[in-house]
Order: sequence, then structure tokens, then C-alpha cells
Amino acid sequence: MTIVEYGDFECPYCGRLHPILEELRRANPDVRLVFRHFPLRTLHPRAASAAIVSEAAADHGRFCEMHDILYDNQRFLTHEDLEHYAAELGIAPWPDVARHVARIAVDEESGRDSGVRGTPTLFLNGHRYEGGHDLASITRAVAELRAAT
Repeated sequence: MTIVEYGDFECPYCGRLHPILEELRRANPDVRLVFRHFPLRTLHPRAASAAIVSEAAADHGRFCEMHDILYDNQRFLTHEDLEHYAAELGIAPWPDVARHVARIAVDEESGRDSGVRGTPTLFLNGHRYEGGHDLASITRAVAELRAAT
């Protein structure tokens, strides 16, 4: 079972969904969470920079740690904050910005091609999820998909 989330590190709805998805994953070890960048630049001006730093962390196998740090500190995403979080993980925050921007653009394009217009948007095993963003609703949808396969 794979859940793909198109998200934005500055989006408050994504921030609220983050611990719900983590709890779902802990309760369902067969569920794989995949994050795709979809920064809503006009609404969340710091989301793109946060995405870049998360990709810098990914280069060192530390994406999940940075992902958690960014959501835990959503209100604090200035360049200085991002540099501090990177230093906590022992990584350079801006080593290859052009490559990271290109990587983020791939996620954005795949999201647009899939009909993503806002964040968070979830896909469960390739099917767009239209239910509530609460643990009970998502858990029910996962169980229904399991039963259907």
C-alpha cells in the first residue's frame, strides 16, 4: 500500500496531516509514504526554499529527518532557520540549488498532470483520495483498498 502526498512544507493543512500519516504508518507497517513537492509559492513564499533544503538532506539520506524538522517548525522557515536545521543534520543547505529546483519541478509537473491543485493532495495506490484528512477516514480508505485487492 502506497500513499503519495503532494505537499508544501509551509501549508498548515499539510502540517496537520503530517502526524496523522505518521500514526497511520506506525499502525500499518505495510503502508509506504511517499512525499512529492508541491510548493504553493504565492500562498507560502518559504515553501520552495524548504523543499530545496529537504532535497539537500535527501542527498545525504536524511530526507525523512528534515521532513519532520520542517513540519515541526513550520512557522520558522526563513533562510536562517533552514540553515540552522541543515547544520543540525550536518549538511550544507544550498549545495546544488539548480539540481534540487529541477527535482522539485518534476514533482510539481507530475502533480499538475495528476490534477493536483492544492495541498495536501493524497493518492492511495494511484487513486486520488477525496475523503477527510483525519486518521479514521484515511484508515478506512486504506482498509477498503486492501479489501478490494
